[in-house]
Amino acid sequence: MSAAEFVHIVDDVPALDGERRLADGSPGLLAMVVALDGFLDAGNAGAHAATHLEGLGDAPVVATFDVDVFHDYRARRPAVSFVRDHYADYDAPRLVVRLAHDSGGTPFLLLRGPEPDNRWEAFARAVRAVVERFSVDLVVSIGSVPMAVPHTRPIAVTHHANDPALLTGESPWRGELRVPSSAQALLEIRLGEWGHPAQGFVAHVPHYLAQLDYPRAALELLEQVERAARLTVDLTALRTAAEEREVEVATYLASHEEVAEVVTALEQQYDAFRRAEESGSNLLAEEQPLPTGEEIGREFERFLAGLGPDDHGGAPDATDPPEDDGR
Repeated sequence: MSAAEFVHIVDDVPALDGERRLADGSPGLLAMVVALDGFLDAGNAGAHAATHLEGLGDAPVVATFDVDVFHDYRARRPAVSFVRDHYADYDAPRLVVRLAHDSGGTPFLLLRGPEPDNRWEAFARAVRAVVERFSVDLVVSIGSVPMAVPHTRPIAVTHHANDPALLTGESPWRGELRVPSSAQALLEIRLGEWGHPAQGFVAHVPHYLAQLDYPRAALELLEQVERAARLTVDLTALRTAAEEREVEVATYLASHEEVAEVVTALEQQYDAFRRAEESGSNLLAEEQPLPTGEEIGREFERFLAGLGPDDHGGAPDATDPPEDDGR
């Protein structure tokens, strides 16, 4: 089946047709940012980053994927309103590419929507059609994963790319890791095979904050995107949201000693690892044990229960089952 069966691409997009030039007359780089909801989104970092990019201004849709082909509706049921005696406002999932502009007017594409539940190869071919139709120079994916790290230390980011020349930071990993795949991971591999540059960034979110909105991770991801895609993005709103969340977390820890002890243990382990890494010695630091899984789990539930709901992804009640995010 051809890619055209899975994606509809707008025929006439004047802003992307013809030679692209920057304000100084030099050739412009057209990047496409990929942020798929679901698997790689601890702290809703990718979703927050994509929402921020969408909010930069008018962002018309230039390509639409056939969601019915990729989405498992029974695994991730869209919401619908029941109003007195009838259904209304069906929240249909959408997987689209939008044309946005940064603060300086530089165009870029944003691919956003639910990660395909199936037919990943067909999805990759459909994305390739978009990349080649609009002569995309670079594909940049973003995501986040929960890690046993403290929120009081800098957010680490895993850099990856299908061309080593694209890497903008050193990987914290050594050797080979076998991890669950994702549509974004497969897309990067396939694009490399087809001769299209692709790179990405995965933010490490403290595991005890992974179910909350964590805008600080979204901020870090967009700062990486700015450098890789040569964009300029106003991040003021995200910085404010990140600062407010940090204050909220600090306030909670100040009044809950048992949770603060868990964070302190993570800080000690983090610092020991950093010192060992810098000196080239064994990374298994002595006398700095991590909290046990049971301890982390208990404090994690207490933490979620203690943070009240808010308008930006407040914590669920610790007794509630986790929301189904398709993982």
